[in-house]
Amino acid sequence: MDGFFAGIEQLAFARGLKASFVAYPIVNALHILSIGALLTSVWLMDLRILGAFRSLPQAPFVALLRRTALAAFGGALVTGSLLFSVRASEYAAMPIFFAKMVLILLAGANFLVFMRVWRAKGGDESVGGAAAVLAVLSLVLWTSVLFAGRFIGSL
Repeated sequence: MDGFFAGIEQLAFARGLKASFVAYPIVNALHILSIGALLTSVWLMDLRILGAFRSLPQAPFVALLRRTALAAFGGALVTGSLLFSVRASEYAAMPIFFAKMVLILLAGANFLVFMRVWRAKGGDESVGGAAAVLAVLSLVLWTSVLFAGRFIGSL
């Protein structure tokens, strides 16, 4: 498996990113921007589900934030993959990196379950206890992803 990750590091785009004085900081900044947009939209969406911002209609507010979160997740996925490619062998050996990937998968699964509940209830104000539990779980999971990422960055 080490050869696989070493091979990723030898891909032309990974070597170019590593060698560039400008590209790596730009990709890193775009990753941080994507994460910020993702977490902000997730937090606002989940807080609305939990009863905050009652003056805003729930269905369109959640729909807007859902689209924003998905776009931001796409940006974080692309930029994160690029950042991973530069030090793939090192990151793949870190338990905290593995934990972050598991947390992202759990948060994604939680989102899919939430969308089923949301659609089944028609997205109205009374989505009920299941949506509230999923919203709290979402807050915990995505915040944990952020912390895991910061631990990776500090190593």
